[in-house]
Amino acid sequence: MKQGRILSGMRPTGRLHLGNYVGALENWVRLQNEGWQNFHMVADWHMLTTGFEDTANLQSDIHDMVLDWLAAGLDPEKSVIFVQSAVKEHAELHLLFSMLVSKARLERIPTLKEQIRDLHLDEQTISYGHLGYSVLQAADILIYKATHVPVGEDQVPHVELTREIARRFNFLYCRDRAPVFPEPEAQLTAFARLRGLDGNRMSKSVGNTILISDPPEEIAAKVRTAYTDPKKIRANDPGRPERDPSDGHGGCVVWEYHRKFNPTEAESIARRCRAGELACVPDKRHLAQVLADALGPIRERRARYAADPDRVREVIADGNSRARAVAARTMEEVRSAMGLSSDAPLHPAASAAGRRSS
Repeated sequence: MKQGRILSGMRPTGRLHLGNYVGALENWVRLQNEGWQNFHMVADWHMLTTGFEDTANLQSDIHDMVLDWLAAGLDPEKSVIFVQSAVKEHAELHLLFSMLVSKARLERIPTLKEQIRDLHLDEQTISYGHLGYSVLQAADILIYKATHVPVGEDQVPHVELTREIARRFNFLYCRDRAPVFPEPEAQLTAFARLRGLDGNRMSKSVGNTILISDPPEEIAAKVRTAYTDPKKIRANDPGRPERDPSDGHGGCVVWEYHRKFNPTEAESIARRCRAGELACVPDKRHLAQVLADALGPIRERRARYAADPDRVREVIADGNSRARAVAARTMEEVRSAMGLSSDAPLHPAASAAGRRSS
């Protein structure tokens, strides 16, 4: 491996927005082009941890998300693009790993606590699968022997649990053999979080997103609604692009998007805003054009793939096959180390007992 191997994925929620692109997808493409071995998983089983009641749109959501992955620049010749549920070895390894982790350890995962709070769950209503989804994540990562996991800061505790499980497995079952699993490192995304147009967390359910497949006119309409400094009422009023905690001002979303997608002009825009030389309306028009131009190549690639759905299905089928081959080899090692395969070496005492009985 030139650089290392990464495993990263997304829950299939359909078309992706700028937050998905900035927080993960853009980084995946960069790593792929730098020579890393990329495995990218459509995490459909993880989707069920909180959305098991309604799976009617699951397949179309998978198709739309993979379209966006390809449109953003993932190359199926360089990156393995696969669906989690198509590789059954994930479930087997998840089962085995679940024996190595306590319920109390899982309950300390910070993001699980947040989900329980946000979804108004408690010990009586949280499902067994939801409680153990971080163990399934560990299986997802380790079955491909990933050396690095690109994540945002909120996901680092999941990678730490994965490292703990790898250490425990190797300690218990690999004392007389080479370790089966590496201890993967969290690889933090440089620009991990992009706020929604309203200044809050970006979410399609809230309606504060720009999709990476949006046409220019839709982008312009959405950018017109973007949150700016509430104290900048007239065009020549001094603005505050940055966050101001003293009065709860979270910072101008328009400038935040400029910082990401228009870095060469961002500081000049901020300076003119502070000096009262730049009004919000023309600034938003400028940003809309910047975003339309930046997303143009993605829209064009997406249109080409969308016109050939059989090609998208071939990409997924080929990725599933390549992922299964790697996962099957790992599970052979796991079963052998744990004594679960018929070719696992007998313990010396058991061998002796067998000879005596014969």
